[in-house]
Amino acid sequence: MRERIIDCGNGFWNIRGSFKLGGLIEIGTQASLVRLSDGRFVMLDSYTLSPDLLAEVDTITGGRANVVAVVNLHPFHTLHSEAMQRDFPDATHYGTPRHVRLFPKLKWGNLTSNDPALWAMFAPDLEFTTPDGIELIPANEKIHCGSVLAYHPASGTIHVDDTFNYRPPRSEGKSGKLGVHPTLSMALEKRAGAASAFRDWGAGIVTRWNGAERLCAAHSGVLTPKRLGTTNLSDAMRDALAGAEKKLARHERKYS
Repeated sequence: MRERIIDCGNGFWNIRGSFKLGGLIEIGTQASLVRLSDGRFVMLDSYTLSPDLLAEVDTITGGRANVVAVVNLHPFHTLHSEAMQRDFPDATHYGTPRHVRLFPKLKWGNLTSNDPALWAMFAPDLEFTTPDGIELIPANEKIHCGSVLAYHPASGTIHVDDTFNYRPPRSEGKSGKLGVHPTLSMALEKRAGAASAFRDWGAGIVTRWNGAERLCAAHSGVLTPKRLGTTNLSDAMRDALAGAEKKLARHERKYS
């Protein structure tokens, strides 16, 4: 995976990084840099930036001191937390409760990244959400469906780790598809109404974020309608949610 920064326009840069599953299989990872309307910058997620990438970030921001916050969005993406705090010591770092628990010696902000009070601090430049009806931090650490999603309206960019992911085409010349993370069934809360809550949440973000033009996925890169074989991103998200319907229906039958 070639480390690089992709300019998505209007104050949003997606940083593509390397992550090898089991130390062998390259699946990639990401962080994003966002310019707020007041000229300050926020980093979404953490990544250990090479000297070249750090220099590029400095050029974009006018100096790392202008990065005022780092918001970690996925509870199980924690490998780069220490490096990020080292490289951005002037920023306030926010993590999920799992980040804070795993790294108690690091300096964390008073709010966690899944707290709506934190989200309000960056409005209207950024919008955040967590999926309803599923566990954000399940006891089974292989269940990665839950995360905090971020949307930057100015660039029409959604940043998401794992909740939505990319399914490569099965044959040459075909388009890949957007899907809900395969651990959805296990991530759903074990109660009646959880599937309905997730379904309603999905329909809600498709409506609210219908101006989105691209989706930056942790392990798949920058996904556009063309890459996904749709006319717009809303259709791709709607199709992904429809593809999860069998799992939601099974859950409803089980907990009815």
